[in-house]
Amino acid sequence: MPNDNIDEEDRVFLEKAFDLAQEALNEDEVPVGCIFVVNGKEIGRGRNRVNETGDPTRHAEMVAVTEIWKIYGEQSKELLNEATLYVSLEPCIMCSSAMYQLGIRKMVYGAENPRFGGVRSVGNAEKYRMKNNVQIVADVWSERSIAMLKAFYEKQNPFAPPEKRKTKKPKTEEINE
Repeated sequence: MPNDNIDEEDRVFLEKAFDLAQEALNEDEVPVGCIFVVNGKEIGRGRNRVNETGDPTRHAEMVAVTEIWKIYGEQSKELLNEATLYVSLEPCIMCSSAMYQLGIRKMVYGAENPRFGGVRSVGNAEKYRMKNNVQIVADVWSERSIAMLKAFYEKQNPFAPPEKRKTKKPKTEEINE
């Protein structure tokens, strides 16, 4: 059952994460966006840039963490320990593991990701041999997150290798005899 019981600050920042996900979708990227917040102040943001960069690690969360390190340098570790991550979709295994290792305080995210999710779906803190000290607020606005994913997967991904691209099968007409 979707979790829509979040406070106003969570709503504002999760909305910004969804705006970034829409930007990603508009740029033919998997629609995921995120915002890192400390004490009500945004410290970093990202959206998927895998297709744009050709780098499979340029997930929204990794883009944002890179931005945070560029801006705050050594202070980043302490900031991330106090951070809340707002993300439009459950972070994947790679990103979730990184979030646990960085020691973020809280994650608020859209739909759960049963194929690749690293917070609860496929991976979790125990599997990463990490302390489960992250407060999780999951499945917020999941219908919206899923609709964005469907919109991405319904269109042809121009960056996919030709052998992986979807091909539309021609509709066959019934012959009435």
